[in-house]
Amino acid sequence: MPPAVIENPILNSPFDEPTRHFHFDDDGITNEITDGRRKSAYFVPIAAPKKKGKQLAFQDLTADRLEENDLVNRIRQRVAQWRIGGYLGVTPTTARLLEHWSDPDRARRLFFCQREALETVIYITEVAHKFGDGWIADRLREANDQSNPGLPRMAMKMATGSGKTVVMAMLIAWQTLNKLAAKQDKRFSDSFLVIAPGITIRDRLRVLLPADPGNYYEALSLVPAQDMPRLGEARIVITNFHAFQPREKVKASKLAKTMLGKENEGAFTESPGEMVRRVCRDLGKSKEVIVLNDEAHHCYRRRPEDGPSPGLSPPQRGEERLSADDKAEAKVREEEARIWISGIEAIQQKIGVKAIYDLSATPFFLRGSGYSEGTLFPWVVSDFSLIDSIEAGIVKVPRVPVSDDAMVGDMPTYRELWPRIRDELPKKGRKKEAITSDPVLPNELAGALVSLYGHYKEAFGRWERGEGGETPPVFIVVCNNTNVSKLVFDWIAGWEKQIGEEIRVQAGQLELFRNDDAHGGWLSRPNTILVDSQQLESGGAMSADFKKMAAREIDEFKDEYRRRFPGRDADELTDEDLLREVMNTVGKPGKLGSDVRCVVSVSMLTEGWDANTVTHILGVRAFSTQLLCEQVVGRGLRRMSYAVNDDGMFEPEYAEVYGVPFSFIPTTGDPGKITKRKTTRVKALEERIACEIEFPRLTGYRYDFGTERLEAEFTEDSTLALSTADVPLLTESMPIVGEGSIQTLGELQTHRQAEVAFGIAKLVLEKYLREDEPLSQPLPSTEGRGGRSPGLHFKPWLFPQVLAITKRWMAECLILKDHTFPQLLLLPENAVHAAPNASVTRSFGQTMDRRP
Repeated sequence: MPPAVIENPILNSPFDEPTRHFHFDDDGITNEITDGRRKSAYFVPIAAPKKKGKQLAFQDLTADRLEENDLVNRIRQRVAQWRIGGYLGVTPTTARLLEHWSDPDRARRLFFCQREALETVIYITEVAHKFGDGWIADRLREANDQSNPGLPRMAMKMATGSGKTVVMAMLIAWQTLNKLAAKQDKRFSDSFLVIAPGITIRDRLRVLLPADPGNYYEALSLVPAQDMPRLGEARIVITNFHAFQPREKVKASKLAKTMLGKENEGAFTESPGEMVRRVCRDLGKSKEVIVLNDEAHHCYRRRPEDGPSPGLSPPQRGEERLSADDKAEAKVREEEARIWISGIEAIQQKIGVKAIYDLSATPFFLRGSGYSEGTLFPWVVSDFSLIDSIEAGIVKVPRVPVSDDAMVGDMPTYRELWPRIRDELPKKGRKKEAITSDPVLPNELAGALVSLYGHYKEAFGRWERGEGGETPPVFIVVCNNTNVSKLVFDWIAGWEKQIGEEIRVQAGQLELFRNDDAHGGWLSRPNTILVDSQQLESGGAMSADFKKMAAREIDEFKDEYRRRFPGRDADELTDEDLLREVMNTVGKPGKLGSDVRCVVSVSMLTEGWDANTVTHILGVRAFSTQLLCEQVVGRGLRRMSYAVNDDGMFEPEYAEVYGVPFSFIPTTGDPGKITKRKTTRVKALEERIACEIEFPRLTGYRYDFGTERLEAEFTEDSTLALSTADVPLLTESMPIVGEGSIQTLGELQTHRQAEVAFGIAKLVLEKYLREDEPLSQPLPSTEGRGGRSPGLHFKPWLFPQVLAITKRWMAECLILKDHTFPQLLLLPENAVHAAPNASVTRSFGQTMDRRP
């Protein structure tokens, strides 16, 4: 039976509980709409033996059995009844937050799936035992005892792009504010360890820090305004799981380690306790922290050979048959999962873990884990799946080929691509197959690229006409190894070729993605980049082979970095830092990666790479499970527009997907046929900045201290000379007999001069730009205890002006003698001498005035 074709897949509002869904029958999804919410369920894929060595088709992955999630469905029903009843049984703080989150008049309404995830956790933590639902805690304890002995895990399943980071911020706010309101309440904590699978997500999760300028609490109004100051008291550490790897304490040769034996390994590497102290240092003396696992499907303990397999009877397990590539991939996954969960276990033993909240779009056991492939984590308590998110319009709709004029069997060529081309592509690690000549692609692969590129050109044309965002749409290619990615990259973007005595750049095959300038040279700004996401995410050094391949890109982006940021030193950035910055800023206006149109990835693009401008995806690798399909497609699911139409719903957005045997909703394939809400882009004209009008949304009051203008004129008395008469730069030491040594102050020179200016400006501000005003109520004396005297009022709003004056003083009045350098001002005594010279009372004198 041909698949159902659905004109518009959006049925529900993103802000309310779903009330309709598309019906599934034995052949898959239909265009029949059913009233009510879809039950939580998942496909249990069991590969047929005859498919060994081949990529599985979607039918093989889903034809076996649809498994309903009884735990989630029962909890969902109880939470819905509690919601309708008015959230009874919670603390006053929780009640205030729930009311704030569900307010329909909020400027930024929260998605229903975000609210439901928090409601579920709150119900289980605060309410369930009061209403006779203690069985929920018993089920979770049983599930964790089977798979995570001693760890209190609770998982929320949310599709990529549905706002998991917002949920993490809501969890932190709920826990922190409750703990501060009732210090003795053991259900809550104000200390958090947030764990990510890589550096990209770790850096992106800085929005969970209340002090971060872009924090979600203020940006999305996640807490009432009066609670925001208290939220700053939370202790939050954000790290990637790689930090759990024991580090070397003492560098020693391999021979030395071998001679001392395994029993002395602790002399060279950290113990679990030392690792915990390093990772959790900023949590202070906190006990029983809250752990938040982002992309938690990477964190599990492999099932013992004789252990239970939750949710499946033993006859269903069978033996897993893995290809060599699958085994290698499973081994890497297993080691990463072991490091992650072992780190949490060490934290549990040393300082205690109160609760673990897992967030993932795919909280399933994968092949090689010891559990049946596709088994849902049994501690999942809430579920808003990809199909639910599509029907609510929260994410883009992935579109896959459903037919072509060269079909052999039931699958179109560009949907089941890998089995057709794998034998014609170079293998990993075979030097003789490394790409050294003109790139030649299998016809099917070249055809897929050209076909998908043709559609991309249409999207690019719409963007050029101003119908898209500020940055161009992005095309991504996911390859299985370095040799294949280099082959594809050269074909797309161009390559170098020896012609006589010259090396000439050959044109890439896809015009909009070409990196050549059409005159035998390279463009100064690449349109296409080659990345190895696995190496970049680990935080370690990239391989020499990859650095060699990416050398030109690295140099070009360093030049671009110098042009964009003339005051910074691009050479201070490592190659890894630079490529990571480019990768993480794809689709972000004004950033290094803003103009990138195509990304060719050596390995799976990692979770957390969330460019919402991705419109086209090509998979050039095996996808042995539906879970892997969903993970790679997830990179293209984030919406560009969140404007609702007249019905209060989102208009559909699409991502075109080739080479990934993925199916949920086959659509018409022509977004132009869908009636879209016409939008008008409004932006300010720089020449009319004087006419700017702002319309604030009043949430409270703050003091306005007015404006003070600082001006400075330097004299001879403003100068300060640094020389070796004050501090030696080089010291030579000698013993009575034996070899001498030389010590220098070279370490100081590793600090940036900006750090020096900040330090001096801070001293000037605190010492010379304060007001000594009497307080209405006298305070106990702080004299002799390092505290500030009563009545001292500092003016931090003047700091930018003081910093600018300090930098000018350093340039005009600081004299360096005897090979000294400005970083010597970091020495405390020099800083104290420098502050009066740069201060308002000494060097600025009567020339300093203050104006309104």
